[in-house]
Amino acid sequence: MDKNDKIYIAGHRGMVGSAIVRALKAKGFTNLLLRTSSELDLKNQQAVADFFTNEKPDYVFLAAAKVGGIVANNTYKADFIYENLMIQNNVIHQSFVNGVKKLMFLGSSCIYPKLAPQPLKEEYLLTGLLEPTNEPYAIAKIAGIKMCDGYRSQYGCNFISVMPTNLYGPNDNYDLTNSHVLPAMLRKFITAKRNGDTTVTIWGSGSPRREFLHADDLADACLYLMNTYNEAGLVNIGVGDDISILDLAHLVKKIVGFEGEILTDITKPDGTPRKLMDVSKLTSLGWNATISLEDGIKKVFEEIQFDIWEEN
Repeated sequence: MDKNDKIYIAGHRGMVGSAIVRALKAKGFTNLLLRTSSELDLKNQQAVADFFTNEKPDYVFLAAAKVGGIVANNTYKADFIYENLMIQNNVIHQSFVNGVKKLMFLGSSCIYPKLAPQPLKEEYLLTGLLEPTNEPYAIAKIAGIKMCDGYRSQYGCNFISVMPTNLYGPNDNYDLTNSHVLPAMLRKFITAKRNGDTTVTIWGSGSPRREFLHADDLADACLYLMNTYNEAGLVNIGVGDDISILDLAHLVKKIVGFEGEILTDITKPDGTPRKLMDVSKLTSLGWNATISLEDGIKKVFEEIQFDIWEEN
């Protein structure tokens, strides 16, 4: 990418998209195409076609998606598969129609089978059954990967796919019903400390293991791959290390300064037993994460603690 290229970041106000915008601006890119969902409904085929025809972006980061945690995924199954399919179908197809030089499709580690061997290698895609609680979202993302590969194979489009691990960072969702585990946990501990509570209860047994990548690290990897990677298939983006949910809770407890007890609620679902990305392909391409989990959570805590305090 050259500094004067026109770059469209779909989903620029979300955690991933906003991190990509920050990374691009930090590197001197100024010709950025940004549209809110109210300005451009990516589910609307004609609206997306008109946008691409009028703006003719050179590069596209497809970070727009309907996302959520276990409860949201399991409750709004139709919405998750329909909206995500519509968004990516429209953006990928119009990128082809309008001669976009390169598109990056951002998926999720939930594309892998529930009981796939750990760590998760790119070749494990479609080798087993998915985790039922987020199957519609995962199926949509798998379709996006195959769509990028299909346009590459049939039309020679330079469309690539990357699969980030669990993310956290600025502009995350801290709603307890619809958020992912780390932001929900931060909110619980911040609220408990403010209220003087003696306990915090986390969902499930605490035994599942998860990998966490700061959004700024993801954005750095995305820019790196946009400039260097031009192949079919997908690339995992992660740190290559994981932590149990219970150990994560103890880490958040320490960072927040909560002095009470951590309880587990085994009536709530655990989700996938483990999700650790094999990042050997990414490291062989020359990129490694630099933000440690503790440093990343500290940074997020400093950014959001007073906002959550006021909301409560």
